[in-house]
Amino acid sequence: MAEIRGSWDELFTAVPTLLSGLLDEGDVGGAVAVFVDGRPVVDAWGGFADAGRSVPWERDTIVNVYSVTKTMTALCALVLIDRGELDPDAPVARYWPEFAAAGKAGVLVRHVLSHTAGLPDWEGPVEELYDWTTATARLAGQAPQWEPGTAAGYHSLTQGFLVGEVVRRITGLTVGEFFAAEVAGPLGADFHIGLGGEDDRRVALTVPPPGRDEDYAAGARDGDASRAGVAVLRVRDGNSLAWRRAQIPAASGFGNARSVALVQSLLACGGTVGGARVLSPRGCARAREEQFDGVDRILGMPSRYGLGYGLFGSALGWGGWGGALVWVDPDERMAIAYVTNQMREPATDNRAVELVMAAQDGIKGLRG
Repeated sequence: MAEIRGSWDELFTAVPTLLSGLLDEGDVGGAVAVFVDGRPVVDAWGGFADAGRSVPWERDTIVNVYSVTKTMTALCALVLIDRGELDPDAPVARYWPEFAAAGKAGVLVRHVLSHTAGLPDWEGPVEELYDWTTATARLAGQAPQWEPGTAAGYHSLTQGFLVGEVVRRITGLTVGEFFAAEVAGPLGADFHIGLGGEDDRRVALTVPPPGRDEDYAAGARDGDASRAGVAVLRVRDGNSLAWRRAQIPAASGFGNARSVALVQSLLACGGTVGGARVLSPRGCARAREEQFDGVDRILGMPSRYGLGYGLFGSALGWGGWGGALVWVDPDERMAIAYVTNQMREPATDNRAVELVMAAQDGIKGLRG
């Protein structure tokens, strides 16, 4: 069996054992963390940080988690809502006046948080994503594809700019700066939206699925290439320095499983973790307020959305292109995170779900 490093409670041994099995099946590297009551009961990693399998995955290795980043950006908005600085029922244009153009005066903050704003597609070159002013100006000028609030369509690349510009207009800080100061900093979490050059040595680049190369593109989950004019995100884009340096708050966050589970433990633990209070219990509960329940017109599948999170029964969270996942169960005060540099074909990728199920078996034993 592949060697797994880290630590774990004996009741959760199935989790690192499963991670070892994934590496035995051919995955390059990955990490998994389970936090209960804000403390790690699993913090495990293994494999390699590079496709050539010459650089071991270390405790401080970080990786692009793609759309798991959305949950971090959502937390920034929830913090501002909690403080009374952002009203989820207000028009986005209250904070970002230019956004009212092209029939968007009625788009509410809750619409952009729940994929119901009608702006699901990035219709410019991928390179424009790297420039915040250009990206937000393009979105401000777009017309919605449907009446906002009446339908949902996954805003794979656009959501982060829509939420992030509201955060910037209110605070004067970029999403990355606000997240670092108000969320990651107080928690001591190693997660970054916009990565500095000093951290490049720690990055595990994304490895395409077996048989694919770096031109492998995101499918329906993170940008549907079949819609005319829609930008297509490729592995080579996500692995570029430009992507790493940019703040693309829907998809360019870098961290490890430990940092993802630590941050999202806030929602599992009523807003306070390790003595740091970031949200109130009421602020946490808002994330689970259902905004949409039906078929997502972009994903083509049944979806439930809260304020910035997908809803799954009493749990909430979201996944990222390539396999990453965060799963939060407030009833059990548990957060589970999985990150990997190894992509698999989405139709056959059940890795994260299997890890969640293993962790759920462990919590049953822990709770007795």
